[in-house]
Amino acid sequence: MYTKPQQRQLFDLSKQLLETAVTTEHAKDLHQVLHYHEWKYYVQNDPVLSDFEYDSLFKKLEALEAKHPELRTPDSPTQRVANDMTNDFNTVEHLVPMLSLDNSYNAEDLKDFDERIKKLCLIPENEDVAYVVEPKFDGGSIALVYENDVLVRAATRGNGTKGDEITANMKVLRTVPLRANFSSKGIQKVELRGEALIEKNNFEKINAQREAEGQSLFANPRNAATGGLRMKNPNETAQRGLEAFIYQLGYAINDQGEHVLNQFSTHHEGIEFLGNTGFKVPTIERKLCKNIQEAADFCAMWEAKREGYNYEIDGMVVKVNSLALQEKCGFTSHHPRWAIAYKFKAKQATSTLESVEYQIGKIGSVTPVAKITPVQLAGVTVSSISLHNADFISGKDLHIGDTVLVERAGDVIPYIVKAMDELRNGTEQPIVFPTECPVCSTKLVRAASEAAWRCPNFQCEAQVLQRMIFHVSKPAMNIDGFGKSYVERFHELGWLTNIADIYNLDYEAIANLEGFGKRSAEKLEIAINKAKENPIYRVLYSLCIHHFGKKASKLVAQEIDHVLDLQKWTLEDFVNIKDIGPVVAENVTEFFQDPTNIALLEQMESYGVNLTQTEDDKPTVVSEDAPLVGKTILFTGKLFKVSRKEAQELAIKAGARNISAVSSKLDILVVGEKAGSKLKKATALGTVQILTEDAFLELLGR
Repeated sequence: MYTKPQQRQLFDLSKQLLETAVTTEHAKDLHQVLHYHEWKYYVQNDPVLSDFEYDSLFKKLEALEAKHPELRTPDSPTQRVANDMTNDFNTVEHLVPMLSLDNSYNAEDLKDFDERIKKLCLIPENEDVAYVVEPKFDGGSIALVYENDVLVRAATRGNGTKGDEITANMKVLRTVPLRANFSSKGIQKVELRGEALIEKNNFEKINAQREAEGQSLFANPRNAATGGLRMKNPNETAQRGLEAFIYQLGYAINDQGEHVLNQFSTHHEGIEFLGNTGFKVPTIERKLCKNIQEAADFCAMWEAKREGYNYEIDGMVVKVNSLALQEKCGFTSHHPRWAIAYKFKAKQATSTLESVEYQIGKIGSVTPVAKITPVQLAGVTVSSISLHNADFISGKDLHIGDTVLVERAGDVIPYIVKAMDELRNGTEQPIVFPTECPVCSTKLVRAASEAAWRCPNFQCEAQVLQRMIFHVSKPAMNIDGFGKSYVERFHELGWLTNIADIYNLDYEAIANLEGFGKRSAEKLEIAINKAKENPIYRVLYSLCIHHFGKKASKLVAQEIDHVLDLQKWTLEDFVNIKDIGPVVAENVTEFFQDPTNIALLEQMESYGVNLTQTEDDKPTVVSEDAPLVGKTILFTGKLFKVSRKEAQELAIKAGARNISAVSSKLDILVVGEKAGSKLKKATALGTVQILTEDAFLELLGR
């Protein structure tokens, strides 16, 4: 329908219109770009604008047509809902139109909506209107028709009036009853509204399988769901793991052809009936609210907890509960006046990949970082995104200048989902991964078993700086108040050239630095002197030896009297320790055979850093009658009385062994708040003892 040059042109025009105060001269342009984005979103299942950006363009056109009604043409996007029909299926007409929803983005918008409802229904301002709030599922809209209690037809939303018939595909969904007892309410024919979607865990499995098979990955669960609705083979639809939530009784007549929706007085009552009849309906995520403030609070609560929900939702839908009031409000050609979507802050948006910078880590790993045109994602401005490694860049086929789809995974970590190659105009340049370290020019190396390219020069200045930052951190030497910014500042001043210098700082000079003072310098000195007494497993871990983690550091620390004893250790000495393999053994042996590293440790010791085994380094002795001897344990969810790390250490002292996943080998699962999928899996196994945090602590006598 659109060539690549046309798509690029329309995308660029969209961005221009978003930044422009539109006039009557822009009406045709707004029509063109909105039709294009409807096609990308609904037909291609491959949007290139965020929902917020699309809504902004739509509202600009609405406002323009409101001021100049002569611009409102029959084919204007404001005069119909978007179209998701294709040429691959028979087209059927809905019994009643499936309209879009008007949008809101904050509590103030909802209050304005409430005021409009009261004006339309002649309700005094001081009286409350009851609302039902439900999730705005991010999947594919469906319409189901039952006649004489039997499912006779299913269709996509289409253009709101007509849709693609997908009856065979809907029949394979276990959440769609083939027969439902509508006749108990005297209903002979009914049309239901719903959403087909894929649970997040299933989506991850689908993408993992596609990656293993060399297929392109789905950008999000919505793409996977809408594509699943239109599979030519219903068995392929079944393999997608689609589920259907029903959220609206749209049409109902009795055997006399009379409309009988009025037997339900409220929307809430109708949804309760559907749930009791066997349909999957929103339950804990649905609430009957006494007024708009309660509705706004419920929306805000779900925006905060959306990531813990099993399905993708991009907002909540606020509906007038009374069906009589709904009828008074009526409809526009675009949306019902009695409902509004409360849209969450965007998790996905498009941006431009402007350049790539390369960061060197503490073990020399070279991490490419994309610099993108700043974009708002879930309330945060994002301008830098990790590209992980060279394979990630080639796998995504990323180019400088690409328009990219960006997502904040878990509302925390920015991630590039894909490049939009259909928007390329020929000026984009392939990303060439360096062959030499960008800092010290050493030739990069890559182990056969690793994805990252590394700078092998242990004295590379970038690595030294990152090792110092890690050395002072909480997991390593835990020097309280000595953060990354201090390390970087002292390094720039020439006070820190290696980790030994941390223990020989001039505190008078620090006290005279801008932003410090005598008290700050004294506190830093106290923290550093305390760190000098740390057990040697922390010292070993803080050295940043490749693959030599905290667990291995503790195991080695148990076997030596002094850190420098490791100069005499052979590979065999290391691998004789259970859980230490040949790769770790080789890396540690190599480190302790380097005279530069030995000199560094001797310098640290001369500054007062402890290198001798302490009581904390010695193996934990567990009595035979300890409460958890021989048990495996796993913690999930948020704990409140102790941290996750403290809980794991308590479990070890009680004789348990911490493991990382739910399996038949797990004995005990301790669950905190938002336990999630691990709790479900453990419950399904039936062999795992499940404890609350309180029960776990009580078991240990705490």
